[in-house]
Amino acid sequence: MSDWERSSTARVIPPARPRKLAKVPFVELADGRLQGVVSSGSDIERVYVSSVTAGTYAYACSTNNNRPCGGARGGFCNHIRALVTEAVLQYGAERVARYLRVEGSAEETTAAGITADMAGTRPQQGDGGAAAPVFSRFLRHLAYLELAPTTGPLPEMQWFPPTRAVA
Repeated sequence: MSDWERSSTARVIPPARPRKLAKVPFVELADGRLQGVVSSGSDIERVYVSSVTAGTYAYACSTNNNRPCGGARGGFCNHIRALVTEAVLQYGAERVARYLRVEGSAEETTAAGITADMAGTRPQQGDGGAAAPVFSRFLRHLAYLELAPTTGPLPEMQWFPPTRAVA
């Protein structure tokens, strides 16, 4: 077994390009979806949980209180467009397109091209069942930001095996 396989640390892939977190503070490619949290453009205290399913491009967008997004009726809302744009900044256009299984016709893959290719298939609006777990993960990530910097172990991460034996 290699050192990497025995290690209790996960490799972190640096972002493709730096991004600002004010509009889309959380974005991830997980559970067969591009999903994340997008700030409201009209209310500073409101956020939307948006997602696009890989392959079918079924989309969902609702507030953290499960109220449906008014702009996501019959097509992608601005929250989903912002989510795709930030995902491309975070992961790179090729990785996002590959994950979502978008067969683009353009020579250069961009966020606008990925969104246009998905919207061209006239995807169905999903049920938004992923909103609660996505928002929960977002809140957990925020909690880690409040911790003081330390090199010691975090209690909730104690289930990871040690990287080497203590003499």
